[in-house]
Amino acid sequence: MRPGRRRLLVGGAALAAVALLRPGERGAPHDAYFAALARSLRAAGLAQQPTLVLDLARLRANAALVQRHVAGRLQLRLVNKSLPCLALLDAVAAATGTQRQMVFNLPYLELTSRARPQCELLLGKPLPVAAAAQYLRQRPASGFEPARQLQWLVDTPARLQQYRELARAQRQPMRVNLEIDVGLHRGGVADPATLRTMLQLIAEEPLLQWSGFMGYDAHTEKLPDLPGWRPYAREQVLVRYREAVDELRRSPLAARLADATLNTGGSPTFRLHDGSGAANEVAVGSAMVKPLDFDTPLLADFRCAAFIATPVLKVAEFRPPVGVEFVGTLARAWDPNQRRQAHIHGGHWLAEPVSPAGLAASALIGPSSNQQILLGSGRQALEPDSLVFFRPTQSEAVLQQFGDIAVWDGERGIVDTWTPFPAAG
Repeated sequence: MRPGRRRLLVGGAALAAVALLRPGERGAPHDAYFAALARSLRAAGLAQQPTLVLDLARLRANAALVQRHVAGRLQLRLVNKSLPCLALLDAVAAATGTQRQMVFNLPYLELTSRARPQCELLLGKPLPVAAAAQYLRQRPASGFEPARQLQWLVDTPARLQQYRELARAQRQPMRVNLEIDVGLHRGGVADPATLRTMLQLIAEEPLLQWSGFMGYDAHTEKLPDLPGWRPYAREQVLVRYREAVDELRRSPLAARLADATLNTGGSPTFRLHDGSGAANEVAVGSAMVKPLDFDTPLLADFRCAAFIATPVLKVAEFRPPVGVEFVGTLARAWDPNQRRQAHIHGGHWLAEPVSPAGLAASALIGPSSNQQILLGSGRQALEPDSLVFFRPTQSEAVLQQFGDIAVWDGERGIVDTWTPFPAAG
């Protein structure tokens, strides 16, 4: 083969390879679902600022899936911090028939026990004894009875001794749920000897009542999906929980097992439990609204029920700032999905743009909480005052960033607004 022809073929192959690497043009206007959602927000006067909108039908459908799984097999406890709104928790509680909630901080413990005195509450993490003392000194006059309706989570013998001294100082009976390590290694009782010590201490103190165990297992679905890894971790959760219950049966507190709360699971893992193991209760929160981080095989039939809607302020050809204009020229030439830029109202949330399709944050400009830039091909047909929808990556904290939550019914439009909890750590 002649050298010139060889160079021509090599050059042609190189150009073809480059063409294959070049991103294809993406994007489309809102589909029917998001177009209807946008119309409803406009009709309700909620299209002028970032708004959290909740799809009521999808919420109820997700709650029905949870209820179908636990019915007759397990008790259900709602994760308060993942559904941080009294009306939202009320809706899910009504749909699932539970008054059990898991709370994670002093402000939400105070709020929930004051506003919903019928609830039975379990702490989802051990609180400093000073926080427990503050609650007991200022407990609400709502009819909520901490000695009967509240379980304090305790993770170590040292903290258990602190709670014993608090119970004595307050002359207040305290129900104690022991955190056990079922493989996550985030704290909790990890060995039989420590568990025996703690159970004996509880048995010897009239003001302390053992109320159950809590063993969180979210790690099993975070492991790399390599052969055998997840199945082994899942099996170890069951084994370790069973060993803790067996230890309890050999203790002076064995008679209390009949009424114990044996909590496990969470939104990523509750479907791994069917009541055949030692645990008798699962905790679920985020799955009810299914943020992006919960797109997992175990939740494949759940649907996202919460979105952030925000208006577009400006639309133009993508032009980076002075000094790097040439980068914009190259980017537009190489990637058709960087031809247009839209400046939105707000941004830099724990969320990803979901509609119109084909939008992405500018990696060159970076995030902004004021006017984030989204890039697209132009197929989205955005203009000032158009709405862009984001899907939260998590519900915790995000649902509280936008003021009242707009509640949407696909047939009737925006039917209500729900006030979320104030932000708290």
